[in-house]
Amino acid sequence: MNKTILVAGAAGFIGSHLCERLLQQNFRVIGVDNFCTGRKKNIQDFFENKNFSFLEHDIIKPLLPEEKIDFIFNLASPASPKQYTKMPIETLLVGSLGVKNMLGLALENNAGFLQASTSEVYGNPLEHPQKESYFGNVNPVGPRSSYDESKRFAEALVMAYNRKHGAETRIVRIFNTYGPRMQRDDGRVISNFIAQAINDEPITVYGAGRQTRSFCYVSDLVNGLIKAMHCNYSPPINLGNPEEHKIIEIAEKIKILAKSKSKIVFRRLPEDDPQKRKPDTTIAKKLLAWKPVIGLDQGLKQTIEWFRQNQ
Repeated sequence: MNKTILVAGAAGFIGSHLCERLLQQNFRVIGVDNFCTGRKKNIQDFFENKNFSFLEHDIIKPLLPEEKIDFIFNLASPASPKQYTKMPIETLLVGSLGVKNMLGLALENNAGFLQASTSEVYGNPLEHPQKESYFGNVNPVGPRSSYDESKRFAEALVMAYNRKHGAETRIVRIFNTYGPRMQRDDGRVISNFIAQAINDEPITVYGAGRQTRSFCYVSDLVNGLIKAMHCNYSPPINLGNPEEHKIIEIAEKIKILAKSKSKIVFRRLPEDDPQKRKPDTTIAKKLLAWKPVIGLDQGLKQTIEWFRQNQ
């Protein structure tokens, strides 16, 4: 009998790709989302699959599925600055009450549990690249704090359930991820640049564009999440592409790949915007035998094409 996997945040960018891959691997998938930031069209094709069912639900309220659950992926949370600064309280609640409810459901079902955390737990890092052992440099009351602190609390809660109740848990810290199904207006770097470039609008770079990010294509990230599901390791694991790029480089590359006439313009850097971001993926390589395989140019071309087709 196929194992049943619950994906909270199923209609989101990463969540929908995860559901798709799990269905391809013949798992039974229960998608859960309240469409706070997820979109129905991301999952509409899955309803034709007999192994997929969906519950429209906000996980800050208890959830009682009728069937036995074997594993839970908790990806439920606003995840871009534009989203979580508009919904700071909802973000904090889904990272606290929501995580508690999902952990409780995992215990009731004797199910494995994976919490999607974030590189934002490192804040504006003073250590580079960032190892999982780094405690971070986070402003607990700044404009990004609702997201940063919700994820830091979520990690603490997951480890508390692991230590006190013996819950089978994993924590994955996701670094910048991109690909098809990103929302064009979510405020993320790549979605912003592509949406502007394909319409020949000014490409807006914040600061001088010297800050760095490491961008992982979504299929690589999903591979890592599924490998983590099969690996019984409870401390955090970084998942991301360790290739580091300046933001201005990304803007120029997207302009070229999109054959855009856009001009690159500069805006004031937002408060607490991290200056560097690069994962140390040693643990993922050793434990999961995982590394990204999609190069930046290939991933950007595929993402640009998807944006063109989904204007």
